[in-house]
Amino acid sequence: MEHLLIRHKVADFKKWKEGYDGDLSHRQKAGLKEEKLMRNADNPNDVLILFEVADRQRAEAFAKSPELKSTMEKYGVQGAPDAVFLN
Repeated sequence: MEHLLIRHKVADFKKWKEGYDGDLSHRQKAGLKEEKLMRNADNPNDVLILFEVADRQRAEAFAKSPELKSTMEKYGVQGAPDAVFLN
């Protein structure tokens, strides 16, 4: 089973979390299942998410989609996220 680890900074965690929660159906269609959502203890706007990946090609397509980029910008993701596939 593959996993995907995402780390990014957000302007405001509460606002970001509302957008993230609202985008659940897109993550499900991409074959991503959230296992852990964590925040840096010293910086609560530094977010780490661990996903179980059902289909890497769908996950990669989702990560590159203009819709995801637009959603991330709308909800305050700062800069490009760090993304690492793990096995």
